[in-house]
Amino acid sequence: VMEHESFMDSSVATLMNENFIPIKIDREERPDIDQIYMNAVQLISGNGGWPLNAFALPDGRPYYAGTYYPTDQWKEVLQQMSDVYHNQYQKVEQQAELLTQSIRTEDVITVAGDSVGAYNKERYKAIFINWQSMIDYKKGGYSRSPKFPLPVGWEFLLQYHYLTGDDQALQAVTTTLDAMAKGGIYDQVGGGFARYSTDAEWFAPHFEKMLYDNGQLVSLYAHAYKVTKNEAYAAVVRETLAFVEREMTSHEGGFYASLNADSEGEEGKFYVWTKEEIENTLDPETSKLIIAYYNITSSGNWEDDDNILYRDKAKNDFAQKSDLSIVEWNRILSQAKAQLLSKRSERIRPSTDDKILTSWNALMIVGYIDAYLALGDKAYLQTAIANAKFLEQNMIMPDGSLLRNYKEGDANISAFLDDYALLADAYIQLYQATFDMHWLDLSKKLTDYAIDHFRNDDSGMFFYTSDLSENLIARKMEITDNVIPASNSIMANVLYKLGLYYYDKTYTSMTQTMLNHVQEDLSQGGPYYANWARLLGMMAYEPFEVAIMGTQASSLSLAMQKSYLPTAIYMGGTLENLPSLENKMIQGEGTIYVCKHRVCKLPVTDVEAALAQMDAWK
Repeated sequence: VMEHESFMDSSVATLMNENFIPIKIDREERPDIDQIYMNAVQLISGNGGWPLNAFALPDGRPYYAGTYYPTDQWKEVLQQMSDVYHNQYQKVEQQAELLTQSIRTEDVITVAGDSVGAYNKERYKAIFINWQSMIDYKKGGYSRSPKFPLPVGWEFLLQYHYLTGDDQALQAVTTTLDAMAKGGIYDQVGGGFARYSTDAEWFAPHFEKMLYDNGQLVSLYAHAYKVTKNEAYAAVVRETLAFVEREMTSHEGGFYASLNADSEGEEGKFYVWTKEEIENTLDPETSKLIIAYYNITSSGNWEDDDNILYRDKAKNDFAQKSDLSIVEWNRILSQAKAQLLSKRSERIRPSTDDKILTSWNALMIVGYIDAYLALGDKAYLQTAIANAKFLEQNMIMPDGSLLRNYKEGDANISAFLDDYALLADAYIQLYQATFDMHWLDLSKKLTDYAIDHFRNDDSGMFFYTSDLSENLIARKMEITDNVIPASNSIMANVLYKLGLYYYDKTYTSMTQTMLNHVQEDLSQGGPYYANWARLLGMMAYEPFEVAIMGTQASSLSLAMQKSYLPTAIYMGGTLENLPSLENKMIQGEGTIYVCKHRVCKLPVTDVEAALAQMDAWK
């Protein structure tokens, strides 16, 4: 909005260019810079957000920051900031120094941590109690608007249900997933999720589609499908991945960052429909059904005569009410959606942000892997492998360092902690799906580099930027989970898994130190510590180490991983190439070992027997 209102206004441009050096930052490419100045505006006003406008001294120290300003107000701010800089410089210098010192200590842990902690079930069970008041059990999500999906919170509640048997936790998840899948936040015609809903109903989205949301939501719906076997969740997974393949995948195998919300200068124009457009696209009988199913009206349910497609009826109920079998209604609906998608493709589509970001691509790799494990479609695994190879070839340097961005053959920004942590995690997941040691070794290589260049030796936590990065005014840490889990919480999970795979107590000790720093926040932090809480669940209940050996290892592994087993790690193949696999290869047999703490049950040769062992030991 400020771009159109102010930055394209020649009188504003003159004022800015005569008094300042304007610098525009892509916060997705340079989140390290965004973090610093976001801290500044939060310290000044108590609130943050974008657009983020910061005024800084030549050395980068901010002396004022704010968010949105209408044009006249922005001109006043520009004049005031220029006047105070030239006429009260000492005051500006003092303000900048105070702000900078506060920024340097905000969300940074430098005190020593303890590597010994109490990771017990009682502490884990207490976490959900404090979430209850936050959850909207009628409409899903959290009791507020706008509503963001925040997938990691629901992932924790799925794990919580599995470990404790608490049905309310599962209800919170299914209510949310059902409501999102029916709402306008989900593209009912083309699949895929918008960034958030502007209301409490999941109805009117901010129409931008982000890769990181869709990657995580594919994983979440795939996991929920494993738990519930609800075919509606499988459909969301398939439709969302079809959207990603169609609109967010480069010919090289990378995934694009996002789709804009606007087309032809209007937000959502590409996605909304008039009743007349529906009637002109479909035959009369089908259009009546689609209009009723998606709540389309002549006067529109959104702006002007436009309609956002959403559902408030279950598919089975609608079929029954329409005197159709579910098979027949599925056929009609599928055909109608294909026609609408084809018609929509004739419109001017929103622009694509076609930069390829390492961390976001890693989330999409995991989404494809989780879809493969839930639904068994090998094409999903092949896509994950192709993207993993693309990142390996274009983003990973010989010394284990990473690059963050890629576009048209050029990658030029050094990676941040989220890139290392999320890609290391994705490669662990890929190893578990393939038993190809190359991916596990690559995960270890990335993690070791991050330990050497990102870890704070005093606290055991990781800075967001490398010690080899350019010298900004502050090195920050990501501690709290948000729309993407915090890079420190991801790294703690990665270290824990690598410690199990390689029998390396150094990794495990690092994980314990990190978790100890946030233990007191777990019960009160809700979804903003959900990934930490998942780690606590793994440690408190002790993970299963499942070794699957023999020529049938791949098929046995897929059969096992179709069950929702969030505290299990998998390893195997035909080689005894990990400490946990020593002496486990029996020629000519597919053998499953269920272990905990390196203590194993008797080996079995079928999945049901292995699952029974896990149930008995849980």
